[in-house]
Amino acid sequence: MSRIIASAAIRGAHKYVKEAEQKLNKLMEEKGPEGKVAFPNTAYYLPLIYAILGLEVKSLKDVKEALQEAKYLLPPLVTEKLWLPYLGNTLDAGIATLIAQEIIEALKYLTGDEPKGIWLGFTDDAILRTQGIKLVDGRMPGFAACAGALPTNEEAVALARALQEKSILVFMASSSDGKSMAEQLAEEGIEMNWDTFLVPYGKDTSAAVHALNFAARAAMTFGGIKPGDFKKARELLLYNKERVHAFVLALGLDPGVNGDQLITDEKYATAAGAINFGFPILSDVDIPQILPTGICTYEHVVSGISLDKIVSRAIEVRDIKIKVTEIPIPVPYGAGFEGERVRKEQMQVEFGGKRTVAFELLRGKSMEEVEDGKIEIVGPEVDQVEQGAALPLGILVKVAGRKFQEDFESVLERRNHEFISCANGIFHMGQRAIVWIRISKEAFNKGFRLKHLGEILIAKIHDEYSAIVDKVQVKIITDEEKMKAPLEEARKIYHQRDERIGGMKDEDVDTLYSCILCQSYAPDHVCIVTPQRLGLCGAYTWLDCKASFELNPRGPNEPVKKGRCLEEVKGQWEGVNEYLKLKSHGNLERFNAYSMIEDPMTSCGCFECIAAILPETNGIMIVNREFTEMTPIGMTFSTMAGQVGGGVQTPGFIGMGKLYITSEKFISADGGIKRLVWMPKELKEEIKERLENRLAEIGESDLLDKIATEEDATASEDLVKFLQAKGHPALSMEPMM
Repeated sequence: MSRIIASAAIRGAHKYVKEAEQKLNKLMEEKGPEGKVAFPNTAYYLPLIYAILGLEVKSLKDVKEALQEAKYLLPPLVTEKLWLPYLGNTLDAGIATLIAQEIIEALKYLTGDEPKGIWLGFTDDAILRTQGIKLVDGRMPGFAACAGALPTNEEAVALARALQEKSILVFMASSSDGKSMAEQLAEEGIEMNWDTFLVPYGKDTSAAVHALNFAARAAMTFGGIKPGDFKKARELLLYNKERVHAFVLALGLDPGVNGDQLITDEKYATAAGAINFGFPILSDVDIPQILPTGICTYEHVVSGISLDKIVSRAIEVRDIKIKVTEIPIPVPYGAGFEGERVRKEQMQVEFGGKRTVAFELLRGKSMEEVEDGKIEIVGPEVDQVEQGAALPLGILVKVAGRKFQEDFESVLERRNHEFISCANGIFHMGQRAIVWIRISKEAFNKGFRLKHLGEILIAKIHDEYSAIVDKVQVKIITDEEKMKAPLEEARKIYHQRDERIGGMKDEDVDTLYSCILCQSYAPDHVCIVTPQRLGLCGAYTWLDCKASFELNPRGPNEPVKKGRCLEEVKGQWEGVNEYLKLKSHGNLERFNAYSMIEDPMTSCGCFECIAAILPETNGIMIVNREFTEMTPIGMTFSTMAGQVGGGVQTPGFIGMGKLYITSEKFISADGGIKRLVWMPKELKEEIKERLENRLAEIGESDLLDKIATEEDATASEDLVKFLQAKGHPALSMEPMM
């Protein structure tokens, strides 16, 4: 154990605990011990403190209790005369640091000093759950916490791009010599937000704790770990070591630091906190190293790495598995670019949107009809029109494969958005005949042309669908006249698909599909996907799972034979129960597909919505994860999600995808859509057309106006009055329980 690291980390911990105590004492004088303390929109109080100590911090007196625990953990400062190289003391100092840092950051929200400008501060639960599906499906293989700054802005951009290309989420905090990496990126006009995988937390080193409370909540939200005692804290830290693939990049020298230390005490203390989670530290600076394995999977601290090699070295040390597809295009490519926007002033050319017509169509053909790798451009290329021009666009993809099925066409076609969006400087939105694409000036100047859209689609379809696709060919049309006939044909095909898929019933199939993708985070959760009930994350339909199994028979989606029907109304089958027991490691014995009251499906944490029973109304409410306000059940979405997630069955509550709301099978054993009494206005507007159609099907067209929103009621007693005044049918239905 390095004496320099231990000494600095322990000094840093003492500094943070002292700072937290000073800030707390000042606020106690101003607001009293009952002064409220909270991060915005979370059910996990101060999440890291809650995870480690099991303490629900709600007031300043609770903060004082947490700080006292940090003091207990503080080891004595290292003296010159006696040095005992104990790793344990340094790790304790790290935990004390994180507790103190979280207190410091939380108190900022009490004093009005919360992060502003480019700084995003605390990550709320809705964002955590939105990002969760990327963590579990591999789009986001890990995250990097970057502390400090690079020697130049150009090197900061290069590091950010290198991490984005590997689809690694980047958290930024702290500074070196007065400058932070996030500020460097901002000066270069780099877009920073959750969609671009670049998340600036705050300029203070203490803001790095947000990366660690993000990791702690991942264990609680997706892993179902309930905080409590020391044993639970250890379980949570081990969960992070084994399942959350993160590392810290300590960047840049700190002027005025003595001797061989090179960076501040505060950074060493924060690093010690991260090591408790199994997250290694890597640095471009020659700080002392800790190379033996132990708490981390491999090395703990690795230093003196050149900036052009630091990302690959970090991936190696943290043992992150990165899947890289080489695509012959002149711009960087990776999931970190998927959420980029190309604004009007940044745009070279655009297609679709409100200015022109743009559509996409993928069709399966015979082997003889497809010339693999062929890209055909019909009409003007982007370098043949003026800057800022708008062109019509048709993207026609032909695929051929001996195992390819017509049902897979729409599955592959939907992936166009993701595939194209992952190119740096290319914006893509929509599907079918409502596509909108922009190419930025920067991408254009690097040589990006229409043919590169074809290169992307060919490379990615071969990469991800090689089990069912042998050949791919792309035609791109920008000639308006020559696009008319293909567009008309595409519209007919869209309609035919909708008719076929819309008419598919659970009764029509003898095989359902599982999705255990989220078991990497929620080990006991099992999704059972049916034709009329998609996965609770909203991302995977029965056809998606069917295609996924064809691609990878050993992957997360497996066919599940229904077997003998045990409960026709509730949707329970012998074969499904047997599969559920096996894949949940014996924790679950039965499952009803159509009931939220009796043996409902489990949830992992990344569901789009929660349905919850409201006994006093004899109905249910549905709340989407974007809604952060109070609901009639007396809980926010985040609070409910904490009870429902983690792979447990919770009668009266289910996580679900938005499309399921208007399914014929939506809680059909419990009364179906007529039980719906409340939902947020935003969600009601989003699904209004589908909801109107479904209500018309069951002869309840006037029910839409009887479903309350937050504008009508947020308290249960007010909701009951609203429902009585409207004559909602749920009030006179059979009791749900």
